[in-house]
Amino acid sequence: MSDNNSDLASFAYYKYDPSTAANAVFVALFSITAVGHAFLLARNRTWYFIPFLVGCLFEAVGYIARVISAGETPNWTLTPYLIQSLLILLGPSLYAASIYMILGRLTSMLEAEAYSVVRVKWLTKIFVLGDVCSFLAQGAGGGILAKATTPKDQDLGNNIILVGLGIQIAFFGLFIITTIIFHLRIAANPTAKSYSVTVPWRQLLWVLYVTNTLILIRSVFRMIEYALGWDSILMKREVYLLVLDGMLMVIVSVAFMRYHPCKFLVGYKQVAMRSAIDLEGGSTVEGDYTMTSYGGGGGGGGQRRLSTNLKAHDSSRLEADRRDSLMLGQGRHHRQTPSDDTSSYTPLRR
Repeated sequence: MSDNNSDLASFAYYKYDPSTAANAVFVALFSITAVGHAFLLARNRTWYFIPFLVGCLFEAVGYIARVISAGETPNWTLTPYLIQSLLILLGPSLYAASIYMILGRLTSMLEAEAYSVVRVKWLTKIFVLGDVCSFLAQGAGGGILAKATTPKDQDLGNNIILVGLGIQIAFFGLFIITTIIFHLRIAANPTAKSYSVTVPWRQLLWVLYVTNTLILIRSVFRMIEYALGWDSILMKREVYLLVLDGMLMVIVSVAFMRYHPCKFLVGYKQVAMRSAIDLEGGSTVEGDYTMTSYGGGGGGGGQRRLSTNLKAHDSSRLEADRRDSLMLGQGRHHRQTPSDDTSSYTPLRR
């Protein structure tokens, strides 16, 4: 019992003095990226990027708490420590939730469902489910660790966090492999849609490679950090956290501002709607479709545009049938004249 008390007496929330200036820089960087992503999300209605925005806010608030802790040195209080510990740990899991949704949408846009390792219907669900499990495990472990009153509690919290990080690393690795296989298949046998799409969709794949790798490196670092324990060099030097976690997540945040999915995923939802209509009708409906969703987000305007075009197409077919009927009626009552020549009629496309 005395040993436990002596351990708790020597326990400190930080093994170093947090830097006010360094953490304030990260507050500014994550705040700027959060504002930028909020603007892009609202303008383009890319609602599936809400978790990414929340992740930016988690990071910003986490580093604000670190600035507060820096001002309390060496008499740190629990609340700022708890906030920074949890939010900085969990932020990348929210990034991952949005990133996982990109590949399925890109696959649908290129009409390349046959090249996906997993059915597109399940692709996003499987990876997001893994991310949710990782998020919950890391959150539970972080909560236990932040409120630990005994070394046993600290070890329990550490172990649960390690499980959560392990799940995250496993699913990120599988996601990268899935992306590579899809990329190789569509590069070897491009779909017709991949030729007609004017957006540089291949850039988006490379953005996925880079950002996924950065988050993977960050997760491996945090896993090693917790595995080595409180007395490791990684826990005693703030620079490791700032560079191998904070800086990598800033790069990911900026990368998706510069290469936001709204610039690439144009019309993916309308492609899926057209395929559903064709399958339901048993035949392919010909005509012109406006495949624009302005960012592939909510798609409300794109759906209305597609519906309007289908109605216009049906009206055109009815008009053509009406003219054909008139022509047949004229042929029964009088001799055909040059003015009645059916070649003068130009039927609309059916």
